[in-house]
Amino acid sequence: MSTTAVRTPEEYEARLRDYSYERSEEGRAVRVGEKEVSEQAAIVARYADLFTEAQIEALREAEGAAGGDERERLYRLRKTCEGGLISAQLAERGDALENAIIATRVTFRGREMPLRAAQARLAVLDLYADREELGDLERTASARLNPDRLEFLTIAEDLEAEVTGDADPIARTEEEKGISLRDLERALVAASDVTTEPFLRLRERWFDRILGPDRDDQPTSGHVAYVRRLSPLASTYSKERAVPVCLETTLALGFDLTAIPNIRLDLEDRPQKNPRACVIASDPPEVVHLITLAQGGLADYQAFMHEAGHALHYAGVDPRLPYTFRAISRDHALTEIYSYICEAITREPGWHALHFGLSDELAAENAQATVFLEALLYRRYTAKLRYELGFWSSFATERGSSSRDYSPLLTEATGVRYDPRNYLSDMDGGFYSADYLRAWIRSAQLRDYLREEVGEDWWRSAQTGEILRELFAEGTRPSSEEIAGRLGYDPLDTAPLVADLSNA
Repeated sequence: MSTTAVRTPEEYEARLRDYSYERSEEGRAVRVGEKEVSEQAAIVARYADLFTEAQIEALREAEGAAGGDERERLYRLRKTCEGGLISAQLAERGDALENAIIATRVTFRGREMPLRAAQARLAVLDLYADREELGDLERTASARLNPDRLEFLTIAEDLEAEVTGDADPIARTEEEKGISLRDLERALVAASDVTTEPFLRLRERWFDRILGPDRDDQPTSGHVAYVRRLSPLASTYSKERAVPVCLETTLALGFDLTAIPNIRLDLEDRPQKNPRACVIASDPPEVVHLITLAQGGLADYQAFMHEAGHALHYAGVDPRLPYTFRAISRDHALTEIYSYICEAITREPGWHALHFGLSDELAAENAQATVFLEALLYRRYTAKLRYELGFWSSFATERGSSSRDYSPLLTEATGVRYDPRNYLSDMDGGFYSADYLRAWIRSAQLRDYLREEVGEDWWRSAQTGEILRELFAEGTRPSSEEIAGRLGYDPLDTAPLVADLSNA
């Protein structure tokens, strides 16, 4: 087939599956440290025939003539084609930026290490002063890449405006997600405001316990990984037990991760491995990678459970669904529901008592620490969404040249001092912060629903597993808001979330 040929939607979907698989596997190899050079551009070049203006128009025409689920499938294929056309023009620049990150080194106490290794080490340095020093070195090294990040972001935005015909990044995002970002922001800020008092009590208690009474009033963001690890509790939540305990936890729901061959676990420690846990669903439900990097502490368990939710979702997709409804969604808010509900098990006092032999009192105290972390992260992401809305609202005039209110908003929301130099490295594409936050609302609603349907022991019941299995089978077809309706909630009803975050 020539590079100028236009495919039918079915032909397009089949070749898109091959393209997505190759790109996912390449991204996985770089992310886990198996490769030191990203070669995404070469893959994009091999599939250049997939992404043309003529193909976009053909998909748009087919979409206009369809209805129901078929119209939705074609919409997603068209949007993917648009994104691929943009990616094709960005691939070489993207490789260059990724390779620059991989090549960046930090020298700490006479030892040189990759930037990502420095980020991982911040979670395990016990001395406050050491984390201060390494954190500043890491932020400074990362900030040297900001000109490259800004150039990439600017070119990407200009291309997206040209290809989609919509120069407003917020309006484009709202159309694709099918929501109002401003309405979401208002609901989230209101929930953040009403939970401020319990958060402040928890923050003072756990900052003192984790960072010590001599800590700065506003510790820098270099301490966040250490805080998330809940390092004073690390001896209870050892690195060695993380995998066995999490496997037992998912087994209680009726999911045996060791018996699901299409979920491929990567638990190895490599120098260039990105410390952030993730799932890469290269070809759901057949090839799903669950990737974590254990370092000791409760964060290992939470990260594993979070990613287990993603993996079980993608591996549980009905294989009879069209590829589009197995792998392509309008956004990430749907699958994040399932990662959050699995991670929420680690906030149950009974889970701490069952797996770690703790008294009821100590189990409740440790579970309280997880509520603190949940509130901290929720407030951080709410502030991040507010910052990103301001950033993109002013992009036409400022072109991303200013950090705007990134540092003030995040610092005020969390009590952690965020460096304004992070304003580009701390930004995920496509308003992913909004997807996380929608999932926060939805997973709290789902937890409430499970308590009503299953009982207080929902977190160790096979009945919960059956409910989740039915949801997983639908793949990526429903929206997060559709799930809210099925559970009997308004999509912006934050009452269950407020109750969770106020459980101090």
